[in-house]
Amino acid sequence: MLTVGSTAPDFTLKDQDGKPIQLSSLKGRKVLLSFHPLAWTSVCADQMKSLEGAYGEFESLNVVPLGISVDPVPSKKAWAESLGLEKLRILSDFWPHGEVARAFGIFRDKDGFSERANLLIDEQGKIIWMKVYPIKQLPDLGEILSFLKSS
Repeated sequence: MLTVGSTAPDFTLKDQDGKPIQLSSLKGRKVLLSFHPLAWTSVCADQMKSLEGAYGEFESLNVVPLGISVDPVPSKKAWAESLGLEKLRILSDFWPHGEVARAFGIFRDKDGFSERANLLIDEQGKIIWMKVYPIKQLPDLGEILSFLKSS
């Protein structure tokens, strides 16, 4: 697993609308990668809805929040619509299956999906904060926002 201080591996994934997002294209802004195991599950839904709800606060702190899971783009699209996501981009790490989660060291081979984890990347592409959560635990965005406000 990568650690705080590591350079985040660059990647390009498609969002729910099929639009590619390249991590390195976001340099100059902080990026919150919010990994969730699978779409269409209650904790993952709450995780993405909490990011959507805090989107404006993240923007004011120069942070781009992104959700990531191994679900394919069409599933992400339907899920985003069902959740009412308007700003949050949720990325598909579908193929090669879990490649980005593997690059960050948080892919669960035995389950076929990523850990539930939040990684905060600074403007230069370095990991400055990270936490892996129990699969059934909803991440607390308050701890990330507190870290951002104090740094």
